[in-house]
Amino acid sequence: MTPMTALWLPILGSAVLVFIASSILHMATKWHASDYRPVPNEPAFRGAVGPLAIPPGDYMVPRAQSMEEMKSAEFKEKMTSGPVMIFTVFPPGSMSMGRSLGLWFVHLIIIGIFSAYIAGRAPPPGASYLDVFRFAGATAFIAHAVAAWPMWIWYHRNLGTTIKSTIDGLVYGMLTAGVFGWLWP
Repeated sequence: MTPMTALWLPILGSAVLVFIASSILHMATKWHASDYRPVPNEPAFRGAVGPLAIPPGDYMVPRAQSMEEMKSAEFKEKMTSGPVMIFTVFPPGSMSMGRSLGLWFVHLIIIGIFSAYIAGRAPPPGASYLDVFRFAGATAFIAHAVAAWPMWIWYHRNLGTTIKSTIDGLVYGMLTAGVFGWLWP
């Protein structure tokens, strides 16, 4: 068993490397450019929705209040005639990239901690690169990629976006595994 205190360098190193890799994937390539399509006739949409002043949050349209309502003819008609959507409303103003990037880095450290915990319970200090790679990589891949699939299953997120997010997770998991294998005590 490898103590967590001996794994602070791989935790931080993997977080920094994945942070840089994700920045490159999202900003320097067109890899995620098609994840969100524009709404047809955006000015009309904004004109119709804007005056509603919907508070920030997650919403569903139509939204039944009970299982009984979901079975009603009125609700079924709403589902058939549309629109049917799930959406998130952000607060007005510019998005805070600083806050989002800071939270993303904290998230990467947390994934590093879980990767360290699981890998630290299996390969002992001095273990081979591939033994460490296997445990840290599988853990990091699961943390980065597996959660994307319920969004496709339940909320109809675009399959292409889900697959790209899974590939991102594979890249991030392999980078995490490589750092852990390289810096393993």
